[in-house]
Amino acid sequence: MAVTIVSSDKDLMQLVDDARHVRLMDPVKSTPVYAAQVIEKFGVPPELVVDAQALIGDSSDNVPGAPGIGVKTAAQLLSDFGDLDGVLSRAAEIRQEKRRQTLIDFKDQILMSRELVRLRCDVAPPAPIDDFVLRDADGETLTAFLTTMEFATLARRVGGTLSALQSGTAMDKIPTAPILRPLYGAKPAAPAEAATAPFDRDAYACVQTLDDLNAWIAEAYRAQVIAIDTETDDLSASHAKLCGVSLATGPNRACYIPLGHAAEDGFDFGDGFGGHGGLTQIPLDQAIQALKPLLEDPDILKVGQNIKYDLSVLHRYGVDVTPYDDTMLISYVLEGGLHGHGMDELSQQHLGHTPIPFKEVCGSGKKAKSFKHIELPAATRYAAEDADVTLRLWRVLKPRLAREGLLGVYETLERAMPSVLSRMELAGIRIDPQVLQSLSHDFGVRMNEIEAEAHNLVGRPFNLNSPQQLGQIFFDEMALPGGKRTASGQWATDVKVLEDLAEKGQPLARLLLDYRQMAKLKGTYTHNLTGHADPKTQHIHTRFHLAATPTGRLSSNEPNLQNIPIRTAEGRKIRRAFIAKPGHRLISADYSQIELRLLAHIGDIPQLKAAFARGDDIHAMTASEMFAVPMAEMTPEIRRRAKAINFGIIYGISAFGLANQLGIERGEAGRYIETYFERFPGIKSYMDASKAFVAANGYVATLMGRKIHIPEINGKGAQKAFAERAAINAPIQGTAADIIRRAMMRMPLALRDAGFATAMLLQVHDELIFEAPEAEVEAVMPLIRDVMARAAEPAYPISVPLVVEAHAADNWDEAH
Repeated sequence: MAVTIVSSDKDLMQLVDDARHVRLMDPVKSTPVYAAQVIEKFGVPPELVVDAQALIGDSSDNVPGAPGIGVKTAAQLLSDFGDLDGVLSRAAEIRQEKRRQTLIDFKDQILMSRELVRLRCDVAPPAPIDDFVLRDADGETLTAFLTTMEFATLARRVGGTLSALQSGTAMDKIPTAPILRPLYGAKPAAPAEAATAPFDRDAYACVQTLDDLNAWIAEAYRAQVIAIDTETDDLSASHAKLCGVSLATGPNRACYIPLGHAAEDGFDFGDGFGGHGGLTQIPLDQAIQALKPLLEDPDILKVGQNIKYDLSVLHRYGVDVTPYDDTMLISYVLEGGLHGHGMDELSQQHLGHTPIPFKEVCGSGKKAKSFKHIELPAATRYAAEDADVTLRLWRVLKPRLAREGLLGVYETLERAMPSVLSRMELAGIRIDPQVLQSLSHDFGVRMNEIEAEAHNLVGRPFNLNSPQQLGQIFFDEMALPGGKRTASGQWATDVKVLEDLAEKGQPLARLLLDYRQMAKLKGTYTHNLTGHADPKTQHIHTRFHLAATPTGRLSSNEPNLQNIPIRTAEGRKIRRAFIAKPGHRLISADYSQIELRLLAHIGDIPQLKAAFARGDDIHAMTASEMFAVPMAEMTPEIRRRAKAINFGIIYGISAFGLANQLGIERGEAGRYIETYFERFPGIKSYMDASKAFVAANGYVATLMGRKIHIPEINGKGAQKAFAERAAINAPIQGTAADIIRRAMMRMPLALRDAGFATAMLLQVHDELIFEAPEAEVEAVMPLIRDVMARAAEPAYPISVPLVVEAHAADNWDEAH
């Protein structure tokens, strides 16, 4: 049976069950309560409400709970330990001393509280269930009751329907309050239905007075869930100026609050908004003062699309938005790897609506202009629509998290990341322009030297940057085998071609590879990094991207700090330019071989797990196992081959790929891989299981439950082979990404609780970079290592130790 419980009593939320169609209908707020709304209230799904209330307590019902533990803390504890029994049985593992002691000292009181709040579900009803069906009203009894109670208006309304009722007409013909309508059989609008209501851009409001703004703020408090968006004059959140803020409280209930608009010529727009005063704007400080309590109110959920940007912008104006949801990240958790997660794409996919393109409003190319110069009618339609779309997307996507078992992934791996990364981006990291200038000069000199050497080898000058000339030299003049032509008919001379030629002993190919590396280092880093730095502070404020890779790894741009080469001496020199500010030092904390450790755990490889537990040299151990070489007789070359196989296996390397990497025959490389699987059969079993799982399901999952969709598995040939390699690597790389995310989310609070001023600045793959005052460097490094090493705990214990190496220095290279 579909059951609707009409009540505003939060205790009844423990009964909500979407799968069994049990929901609440709050008669005060006129809103339905599904599992998603329960999660918003308590931070946990309905099945954990009793456990949460046992910790929180309820003074109105004399339920004591655990002193000092509120909704957020209770939700975090239950997320970490699974349920109340897990929290209490493992309380000794909790790092916060006061919280730990409270749970230990008040255990009996908490358990009693659980019994006080738990509703009895085994009580027999006072009559057979069939007696509770809705029946037609008895006209005489109903009229007499309404007359006696002096409900004159209601009596008149009902009087007109009595004949219809007595003739068997359905009860939903009786005029009733909207909140009661669902009880009489009328189906309420589902969140998805409300979200896909036709868009009406003409309904959006431009808020130009403080009175109007206060009215919208009051509406936002009534709505409890609102969408927010900011419009600025720059893509860089660390430098952008606020042009305006948009809010949405429901479908087509959205507004834009212009705060920093100006005409390009310095004059007013004129009557720029349909008779509402042209460029009239609320003074910025007054608007911020009015909005700040709303945006910081812990009881009002703010929804954003890529909200990290908005958090950063508003933080610079003194507003710290909390709590929040991010529709981009919700989509990323639900469908990572299937499509992009930008607002326009999500709107088209889930709402069937194409939002106004930014280029349509601001233009493009030479005709592009700043948003602050856009007239208010166009600005309002564009900005308010963004907020409207975002709130609709939230109503469609958020309930799916609970239904699809992914709420924990979102809450523990994604939700807090925007605020963490926002603070990192705003802090930035300092660079030394002189170091970059010196490196740029050195790279330029080396490029000239390489050019001269290449000319000598060929016997004449040629353009090292010309693919056409290189193809002619290699495959026409030198007549080297293996050349392939591109679609345009020219010889291919990309990096792969040059690497193959270099492996075969062609010195010109090696020189060209070195030349291209130098050109990339100079053009991408030593020259461009200075241009990205704030001229006043010499700090670089990179932009981190949360939903850019299928596995959960972060990416960055402006500049891209994830791809600074570290396998060559020249590449590592780039890191020397990243320096600590005066009186501070940089700390580099890096997971050691985390992907191999996770392979040992996920694949349950006994030999690898034992070696990591002993602290062995894993590559030497692998070589000893594979080649039956005693450790005392291990050579660097044998170890190098084992290392190549260890890391190659994680990425599903083929015999051809391993042969190229080691410079050996393909047959020999194939025998190496066969021997490897013979010595470590668990790895082969893991790889086969991963390929079978992705073939059957179209996705793989990390240890923490993140789904990584791999639609290419339905392809053929090379596409399917790529998908199978991805299926092998994704659970490992994705779990590593999840672990460092958990570490990043816990780190700021751990540093603050310990009284440290150390700040987290960068994340690059498996490495975190911090800036610490010199006086606290030695004291803070053990804390950093501990938070990172235990990031998977307690919910996801790893059966091999996660080792974190941390070092401090004046620059990033020396600290790594």
